[in-house]
Parts: sequence; structure tokens; C-alpha cells
Amino acid sequence: MLPETLFRALSDTTRLRSAMLLQSEGALCVCEVTAALDLSQPKTSRHLAILRNAGITRISRDGTRVFYQIDEDLPTWARTILEQTFAETRDSGRFREDFERLAQMTWRPPRPADG
Repeated sequence: MLPETLFRALSDTTRLRSAMLLQSEGALCVCEVTAALDLSQPKTSRHLAILRNAGITRISRDGTRVFYQIDEDLPTWARTILEQTFAETRDSGRFREDFERLAQMTWRPPRPADG
């Protein structure tokens, strides 16, 4: 992965917020990311697909649900950037609100067997 690929993908606020949720929670289904970001499902899916195409995330399927998570094959330097960004943003503004909305979900799907 080239640095330009990572930074281009994360330069969009929706994608950065999505990546921070995944960094925090591990595997999340599209419905969880949609609820946490308070966005439409098509918009959320489109941004998650861009993260996947950039090589930042990977998917796993469990029935009809698609779960996203940070790709374990991400280079160490890229993982470090995500970890540091999460550490610095998790308690601020929109990021905190995203985590609060996720925590308020009354029902969350079970994690996939391989996630």
C-alpha cells in the first residue's frame, strides 16, 4: 500500500469516522456503522467499499450481513497511523458522538465466526 492510497481514502470525514469505529470495535456490520454515523445505508456502504478497495478494510459475510474490519495485512506503518489517530480522536466531537450512538444500539448482530 502506498501512503497516498491510505491518506486519500481517509481524507473523507465519513471514511475516517468509519475507520475509527472499526479500529475501536473490530468487526462491525454495515447496519452498525450506518447507525453510529447516522447516515443512510447506501452512503455508508459506498464509503466502506472505498476503504475496502484501498486495502484498509476487509469483509466477511454472515448470511445476508456484511461485516467490515481493518485488514490484518495492513502494513505496520499504516496500522500505527490508524492506532494513533484513534487514540487522539476517540474522545472528541463527532468521533465521541459516533461511539455513543453505537453504544446506544438496542440490538447488535452477533459477530461472524471468522471475525
